[in-house]
Amino acid sequence: MITHDHHIHTPFCPHGSSDPLEAYIENAIDKGVTSITFTEHAPLPNGFTDPVPTKDSALSPDQLSLYIDTCYAAKQTYASSIEINIGLEIDYIDGFSEQTAMLLNTWGHQLDDSILSVHFLQAPNGSYHCIDYSPEAFQSLISACGSIKKVYELYYKTVQASIEANLGQFTPCRIGHISLARKFQKLFPRDFDDTPLIMKTLETVRDNNKSLDINIAGLSKEHCGETYPPLRWIEKAKEMHIPLVYGSDAHTANYVGTSRDEVARFF
Repeated sequence: MITHDHHIHTPFCPHGSSDPLEAYIENAIDKGVTSITFTEHAPLPNGFTDPVPTKDSALSPDQLSLYIDTCYAAKQTYASSIEINIGLEIDYIDGFSEQTAMLLNTWGHQLDDSILSVHFLQAPNGSYHCIDYSPEAFQSLISACGSIKKVYELYYKTVQASIEANLGQFTPCRIGHISLARKFQKLFPRDFDDTPLIMKTLETVRDNNKSLDINIAGLSKEHCGETYPPLRWIEKAKEMHIPLVYGSDAHTANYVGTSRDEVARFF
């Protein structure tokens, strides 16, 4: 039985829900979850412009201190009922490692946990695109890269770079949703086998002693319909002795701890 959920967002998420932090915690307790990590989207690096039209991909820098303070207060309030870890989901963005390291060096001592994820890709023409924002944004990325295959190759290459990145003493040890490129796979089916790309990514995770975010959010995405990574790759990761960490990637309170049965056999 999985009794943790270490990928949870909060009302501080600009593209999430307004469900109060307490609702996330109490839903976790009601579902028998004994340990959670809040992993809000960290502020984007200085000098990087959010490419999504709504400009709501991440926490505003002026909200970060309040986010941490609010999570810390909840950690104390619920200490007898559930373990609460304070964390961030850090974006790895090609060309912005130095700025990301500065963010971690500034705030890392206040964090219990963190995830390193790739949401933004730099196309060959230098433009940045959010890979999971919308089908239209994904199509724009295909156009900028030249083909779906090149999008996948760029995505996994960037994930592998994130795994190997040295972002200082607070570099995250867990890699987020490594197959996010598949989010719109039913709309944009592959005409190639992405097995070598995923396998190399898992090998990079193993070789760099990272753990893997077993993220069930893709199950509820209408154009995806599978976990990140897919079940066969979770099984492969387990065979490779890669540490696995379940995460709901909840952006609403009732999503905390959901679909644990789908992946329970791997834990």
